[in-house]
Amino acid sequence: MTSEIPKMAGPRSPLPCPAKKAALVGVVLLTLAACGTVDVGEGLVPVPAYSGDEDFVWCVPYAREISGVQIRGDADTWWDQAAGRYRRGSRPAPYAVLALKPDSRLTDGHIGVVTGILGPREIRVSHANWGWNSRTRGRVYTHMPAIDVSPGNDWSRVRFHHPDTGGYGRVYPALGFIYPDNRTIPDIRVAEAETSPPPPSPAPNAAATAMRQLF
Repeated sequence: MTSEIPKMAGPRSPLPCPAKKAALVGVVLLTLAACGTVDVGEGLVPVPAYSGDEDFVWCVPYAREISGVQIRGDADTWWDQAAGRYRRGSRPAPYAVLALKPDSRLTDGHIGVVTGILGPREIRVSHANWGWNSRTRGRVYTHMPAIDVSPGNDWSRVRFHHPDTGGYGRVYPALGFIYPDNRTIPDIRVAEAETSPPPPSPAPNAAATAMRQLF
C-alpha cells in the first residue's frame, strides 16, 4: 500500500529487482511445475525470501520479485500495463498478482502475490507495505489471510486480516489477478454467490476497531 505514506521529494521510481534473485525464483517455480504441484502444507505455496536490503520495502519491487511478473511502475498502473503482456482474470492462482483498485484512501493502488488458496473465497497473500503507521508500513507480510466479500464471488471486493489488528480490515475494491508467464493455473472453481455467500463480518474487536477504521 502506498497511499498513506508521505510523498518523497522528486519523482518516485520502483526499487530494482536483483537479477540473481529473479533467476532463483525461476528455478524454484520450474521445480514446482516439474513436480506437478505447488501446494505446500494447508494450501500454501513457498515464498522465497526477499533479496532487497532496503529498510522500507514497497509493494511493487516485492511483488515483482516474488511473482516473476516483470512490470515496473506504481501499483495503480500494473493492471493496464499487463494487458496484452500477461493473462488477467478474476480467479486466484499461485503466484498471481492481486491488483487493488485505487480509491480515495488507496490513491496509488496496491499489489500483492497469491501464496495460498484455501477455498473459493479465502486465499493467502504475501505483500509489502500494508499498514497505517511507521511501525506497520514498509514491512513484508507473508501469507496474510484475505477473503472475497463480493456478491458474485469474483474477487472484486477484498478484506485482509492484518496481524497487528487481530481482525479483518475494511473492504478494498480489486481489479483482478495478473497471471505470471508459463505458470499452470489450477482448476479452482469460482463458487456461485448463492452457494458460497460472502463470509460474515467478524465480530468487532474493541481494541482494534480504531486502527481498522483508519486502515
